[in-house]
Amino acid sequence: MTVHVREMTVDDCEAVATVRVRGWRHAYAGLIPRAYLDAMSVEEDTARRRAHLAEGGGRVVNLVAEHAGRVGGWGCYGPGRDADAAAGSAELYALYVLPERLSTGTGRALLDELTARAAGAGYQDMRLWVLAGNERARRFYAKAGFAPDGAAEAFEVGGVSVPEVRYARRLSASVAAAPSLG
Repeated sequence: MTVHVREMTVDDCEAVATVRVRGWRHAYAGLIPRAYLDAMSVEEDTARRRAHLAEGGGRVVNLVAEHAGRVGGWGCYGPGRDADAAAGSAELYALYVLPERLSTGTGRALLDELTARAAGAGYQDMRLWVLAGNERARRFYAKAGFAPDGAAEAFEVGGVSVPEVRYARRLSASVAAAPSLG
């Protein structure tokens, strides 16, 4: 099964919104209030993404992963947003895969390309925030060389405080030199 990773275009906005909404509903069931997950809208998310891309997207890199021409995953990164982030620190803002695409290599292909592009752009490390209770994602990131760095905070969603932990990984020139999937 071949996964093709490429830059996201405005034509991908609805597919990416679908990946995000379905990804949240699957990954965060039991961790985030059901009412919040049920209220998520593919249409509203699509409109936000189109507006963001029309503005140029800033310094955020958005990639999609597709198989047989269908988008099954999406991820993005940009400069670190934490107060303690050094100038050379990237942050993985999001990485989601359709539930039926889990354990197919889609997420790994996306993460590999995101880290390679960040390293190629000169970032020395990458950080990400993951819900403390999201064991599947935590195992996924650990297998990719990320590890908790001791930072934790609460994420407010749907009126509930949900604990998050931060993971980090050094990036290297060898990551940037790895063959691109896109």
